[in-house]
Amino acid sequence: MKKTRRIGILPLTGALALSFCGVACPCMAEDEKATTLRCEYLENPLGIDVPQPRLSWIMEAKTRGQKQTAYRVLVASSAEILAEDKGDLWDSGKCESDRTTHIAYGGKGLRPRMRCFWKVRVWDKDGTPLAWSKPAMWSTGLFLTAEPSKEQMAALDARWIGAGSSFEEDPWLRKSFELVDKPVDALAYVASIGYHELFINGKKVGDSVLAPSTSDLSKRARYVTYDITPYLHKGKNTMALWLGAGWAKWEHYHVADKPLVMAEIDVALPDGKTVALRTDETWKIHSSSSTLMGAWKPGQYGGEHIDTRKRLPDWNTAGFDDSKWESAKAYTPELKLSAEKIESNRKVATLEPIGIEEVEPGVYRVDMGRNFSGWIEMRFRGEPGEKVDLSFSEHADGSNKFNLRSACTLDDRGRGIFHNRFNYSSGRWITITGLSHPPDLSGIKGYVIRNDYKRASRFKCSNPLLNQIHDTVLWTFESLSLGGYVVDCPHRERMGYGGDAHATMEMALNHYGMGAFLTKWIEDWRDVQKPDGDLPYTAPTQWGGGGPAWSGVCVTLPWAVYERYADLRILKDTYPTMQRWIGFLDTKAHDNMLVKWGGRWDFLGDWVPPGKDQGDGRVDEYSTLFFNNCYYLYNVKQVAEIAELLGKEDEAKAYRKRAEKIRKAVHQEFFNSKDNTYANGDQLYMALPLLVGVTPEELRQPVMQALENEIMVAKNGHIDTGIHGTYFLIKTLTELNRSDLIFEMASKRDYPSWGHMLENGATTIWEQWDGEHSHLHSSFLSIGAWFIEGVAGIQVDPRQPGYKHFIIKPGMIGDLTWAKGELDSIHGKIVSDWKIEDHTFTLNITIPANTTATVHVPAKKATDVSEGGRPTSTAKGLKFLRMENGRAVFSVDSGSYQFVSKD
Repeated sequence: MKKTRRIGILPLTGALALSFCGVACPCMAEDEKATTLRCEYLENPLGIDVPQPRLSWIMEAKTRGQKQTAYRVLVASSAEILAEDKGDLWDSGKCESDRTTHIAYGGKGLRPRMRCFWKVRVWDKDGTPLAWSKPAMWSTGLFLTAEPSKEQMAALDARWIGAGSSFEEDPWLRKSFELVDKPVDALAYVASIGYHELFINGKKVGDSVLAPSTSDLSKRARYVTYDITPYLHKGKNTMALWLGAGWAKWEHYHVADKPLVMAEIDVALPDGKTVALRTDETWKIHSSSSTLMGAWKPGQYGGEHIDTRKRLPDWNTAGFDDSKWESAKAYTPELKLSAEKIESNRKVATLEPIGIEEVEPGVYRVDMGRNFSGWIEMRFRGEPGEKVDLSFSEHADGSNKFNLRSACTLDDRGRGIFHNRFNYSSGRWITITGLSHPPDLSGIKGYVIRNDYKRASRFKCSNPLLNQIHDTVLWTFESLSLGGYVVDCPHRERMGYGGDAHATMEMALNHYGMGAFLTKWIEDWRDVQKPDGDLPYTAPTQWGGGGPAWSGVCVTLPWAVYERYADLRILKDTYPTMQRWIGFLDTKAHDNMLVKWGGRWDFLGDWVPPGKDQGDGRVDEYSTLFFNNCYYLYNVKQVAEIAELLGKEDEAKAYRKRAEKIRKAVHQEFFNSKDNTYANGDQLYMALPLLVGVTPEELRQPVMQALENEIMVAKNGHIDTGIHGTYFLIKTLTELNRSDLIFEMASKRDYPSWGHMLENGATTIWEQWDGEHSHLHSSFLSIGAWFIEGVAGIQVDPRQPGYKHFIIKPGMIGDLTWAKGELDSIHGKIVSDWKIEDHTFTLNITIPANTTATVHVPAKKATDVSEGGRPTSTAKGLKFLRMENGRAVFSVDSGSYQFVSKD
């Protein structure tokens, strides 16, 4: 074992010693203080590779109009120092500011591999200091940058290691070491090409699975930081790793065809000394009991074979004899190492099967009750050495067109347990063959696996179909968001399509805490950009077909994150990528319009609208050309906005000038003056020009009328769009306050509609309206954003992003009599709870402390509205602004309110 100096690891007491709190002064209200402390969107993260990490909190208060007028942040090198209300790393002093998000650390220079403890005190609207927050912490990573240099990488003592000989099974690796005392602190840093699980003294560390998140393994590997302090003891200890190939097998990466690992642990002892352990050729390696089935590429992801006969129960313990194991081999892949700054993949839900039947002699089919992606656990009893085969399907007949298969070989007693470890399956029905004894239903479980981001919304309304669509959309998304990116489908392709991101990004941001998740995925998009500025259609996996609306997610996705979180850094970091992308598009333009380029799977437009297929029956080329030019304009206008936000005025002016030329050219080429439509006159080709500003002001109302006629008359209230069209249609109608039209489409039960899917037994959203291909897909999830924005009426204010100021505009549409929506914004919980009863409209709202809102209440005149039983003119915390489209509009301070308006 190598000797090393102690680097930045600080002794702690207790479980990170985070249970203390500061002393409150008598004037403080105990229920008003800063809570929910986060660092880079995460609570108490380990291994942050950011030199100036950003800190955020929420001001909790019940008093109306309460707001923060100042804050003070303390950051200390130990919990004990922080408990004394001292910040030896950073004391911000009292800062006169109402900011509570993305406060960049501004103290002493941080070192790699150190813990930082912090807390915050805020001052209320009257200048009164509130109680100190509870303490929080973060630790720094191996580097203080996500882009380490070759010199920094070379300075690491650890080596990439893996199997030297060729064996098919997933490898076990282990190394033993001595400690003279029980440690006070110990962190492990584990990077892998492929998946890994870490064990200390026979126990798995943490509850994460399928670690680390997926990355472009031709450029970047991610390392996970683990707190292993509780697992170590005085005397002999063993660190062990179980590796699985996963994306290491993906042929497009050309980095390794086998799993590799690089790991370091630093252990701080009570006497101040540090013990270090690094991966190198002295580690021992052996084949394990699990093997990848399949080729890890689209249509062949397969599953896992668990050979129970090869289990070695104590392989990862200190007492195990590994003298007959071979030595690991060192490898030298040239990859960046970046920290895992995202919630880990975890088991987030457990499913129990609802039935099992013997469909033919010796063949059993299990019904898990609903479609999902994740892991399966099964216990078997049969004959010794029997190989039990598992086949996964989305269809009750068990058809397995996506080749998801696993197997379990029973041990010498005829017993076996199948449990996924380094792959996952998808489907509802599992067909079991090769088993001589019927399986026991009680021995079967399913586990939904995804990144463990938090749910940030609640929604219900008076329409059962809308509730069912809402719940199904969210369930579908949770089966698509594993590995730090959103896949199109979890069985056939597992690709992070940029085009499909439009269907999921705002839906996800309205229902989950997605700051860390989407920051990671945006980094993947930066990684895959080509030298000429073009981008592939998927990231980080670089495969599949698409067009401008796939690659252009490098603009739209950071912008969506900025709108919800006011995150300027993500715009700044991605702006060069955006510039190169727009520059690439400009090279494909003639007379201010894009011209078609590429082959059969390039320059695609709206994908799989009703009646259109993925082959020769696609949308016509003329309408596709129109769509792509509208999207070109959309990207250029957004980049202009971003340039202005970043203080690049000249660049913003240049992009706006470019946008105006594109707008004029596109309108002139594609507008049909006879009927006020564009291109082929389908729904998308009127909604999109209204959204992106192609349509001149004097024609907006006629085009909107044509769109309404196309929906309500030509299509009888049905939707007629594909992946992109559905997103842009719903977004356009929501922004134009035409949720009545969305309701008409959402409430249909016949083809094409979400209701049609549900009427035909869908438990997840399909890839196509007619049910062709995948039954668990991202295609039509974009309606999920509308439930919060269009029905509950909680909407971002683009002029004040991050819900610092927001809009509440309830959607009294169709047959709805009530709706309740809650959104946990980065500033706190927003509530919009409305109902119509006995010709009376009641709206209960909650506006978080330190924020304000513009609230729209239906009324003929302002005096018809009361708040808390009082005239609004005398109610505290609000101000009447205007009447607008049959609604009284109020400016409202933070707090809880009840508005009542009688017909």
